[in-house]
Amino acid sequence: MDVIDDTLVSPPAAQRVAGRGRLFCGRSGGRTRLRRLYQDGSAKIRMPAVQGDPLEAVLINTAGGLTGGDRLGWSIEVGEGASASITTQACEKVYRAASDRVETTISLDVGAGGQIAWLPQETIVFDRAAFARTLDVTLAGSAEALLLEATLFGRLAMGEQTVLGNFHDRWRVWQDGRLVHAEDFRIGPDIAAGLQLRAVAGGACAIATMLLVSPRAETLLEPARAVIGDQGGASLWNVGQSGKLLARLIAGDGYQLRKRLVPLVELLNGQAGLPKLWSL
Repeated sequence: MDVIDDTLVSPPAAQRVAGRGRLFCGRSGGRTRLRRLYQDGSAKIRMPAVQGDPLEAVLINTAGGLTGGDRLGWSIEVGEGASASITTQACEKVYRAASDRVETTISLDVGAGGQIAWLPQETIVFDRAAFARTLDVTLAGSAEALLLEATLFGRLAMGEQTVLGNFHDRWRVWQDGRLVHAEDFRIGPDIAAGLQLRAVAGGACAIATMLLVSPRAETLLEPARAVIGDQGGASLWNVGQSGKLLARLIAGDGYQLRKRLVPLVELLNGQAGLPKLWSL
């Protein structure tokens, strides 16, 4: 009988998530309508029935979470005069990585007079996760965008704490051919120690960044500050013929964070308000 040396047998390669979804919508017949839709792998897009603008799209990762080596990409294009509100079916969970890192890419393109609200639900980062997210936004001169990313480092209600890991969030926003917003947030490998720093989160484990690029931004600064309170802040800049309102929030847990995110989204998103899937 032949004997097989187990040391010479390579373990099977781990199955990895590879998903990509693309959506293009344009204005036709007095409202925003879907024009093209592409979905591949674990990336799915569904659109609830709505009576008028904006078009609503729900992004779904059917893998149920992400871990090292997974790749997920979303591309949304909003045509001239159209409007879209994008959210996710649930919080995205980033689990411990045995090797490599999760990479998520988001590309948003909005034509003249168009509007987009990028409002995914929170990302939950577990202990020893490795995650990198890139958000690239291209706006026409008269386009508007509301952008949100919220992150929970662990789940306090479940007794889970994120101690170690690596997290990188990169944003680039262009309007009318010029860079109007750029930021890179990195924390790790000692995430717990980093969150304790006053300049980072002051001991909070739930954080959010929200950016509004719109001529309406100036009138919303003080109301936004009233919603945020002393657990965060908001600032305003003029960018060309538009304005830029940047808000940051921190909280002790996801519930406390969402209690302020909900009214802030309702304030900054105008008549569109909250996505249907959002709830406390």
